[in-house]
Amino acid sequence: MGALLVALGLVVAACGGGDDEGGDAGTGGGETKKIGLVFDSAGRGDKSFNDSAAAGLDAAKQKLGDQIEVKDLTPNKDGSNRKEILDSLVGDGYQMLLGIGFAFTPDIVASAKENTDVQFAGVDIFDNLCLEKKNLTCLGFKEHEGSFIVGAAAALKTKSNTVGFVGGQKVELIEKFQAGYEAGVKYINETEGKNVKVVVDYAGNTIQAFTDPAKGRELALKQIGQGADVLYHAAGSTGNGVIAEAAANQKYAIGVDSDQSLTASPAEQKWILTSMLKRVDTAVQATIEKFVAGQLTEGSVQSFGVKEGGVDYAQNEFNQELLGDLPPKLDEIKEKIASGEIKVPDKPAS
Repeated sequence: MGALLVALGLVVAACGGGDDEGGDAGTGGGETKKIGLVFDSAGRGDKSFNDSAAAGLDAAKQKLGDQIEVKDLTPNKDGSNRKEILDSLVGDGYQMLLGIGFAFTPDIVASAKENTDVQFAGVDIFDNLCLEKKNLTCLGFKEHEGSFIVGAAAALKTKSNTVGFVGGQKVELIEKFQAGYEAGVKYINETEGKNVKVVVDYAGNTIQAFTDPAKGRELALKQIGQGADVLYHAAGSTGNGVIAEAAANQKYAIGVDSDQSLTASPAEQKWILTSMLKRVDTAVQATIEKFVAGQLTEGSVQSFGVKEGGVDYAQNEFNQELLGDLPPKLDEIKEKIASGEIKVPDKPAS
């Protein structure tokens, strides 16, 4: 909770008020603001990335009440109708639209250029439009820093000296998770005298790689066969299959984005070591609140890492026992990342 409050404060501070360089989006007046959010193709209910965004939207609605009218939608499996959904929301008078996921980039940029009187924001989206004080705000995270922490946890927990990483679509963003995870393992090898190796697999090269739990099971079983006893995924709902297969084989899993032990089955909960928390909820909620207050400066790039409270690792009643004596070590690593003593790579070593 403390990390959430810190991150919320920092998002608010980063957004700032209006200035001479860029006008404010929203008026702060009494009218109800219409806010639309479009998930990536896995949609609400993925128990991970989209559900974190949904939590931010729901929290904003609960806090702001009648000040906002909200609607969330999910594109089809291949995401081919993302632009169509955005255009329909613009046509229905929605004043702020949020796109969730890097695959939204071309569509949200196109919509923002076509509808300059509407404010857009995108999670994991980057475009020069965000730097031009235009109507697009890019919300990014230092996933590699959070992944470093859980990589260290995996290396400290493993008994087989082999751990696994399962990515969804093989793209630069997901490689950030891999890079941080591998670097965290390497750090423990160097500081603790261990010799842990990482096996890596990706579910595919298209957006559907995030929506295939059966593929997640297949890759998890493959890695378990290679000796992995701790498996970390960055694969959306495909990762649900990774968790399920790990639990079925009594191996540890590490969730991503949301605290996945909170939404797992009782059988799975006892095998989820932790989750890499990516506070999409915080970024979404704070961005909406600033828009409604008329304090969201148009066009910016915001990036949230350990120092900003944007990424962390989960500790709750389900995984505290599994983590055992690891938290003091992991918290020390967090402090070193925040201070800059540990610099985490954002690209895989090879």
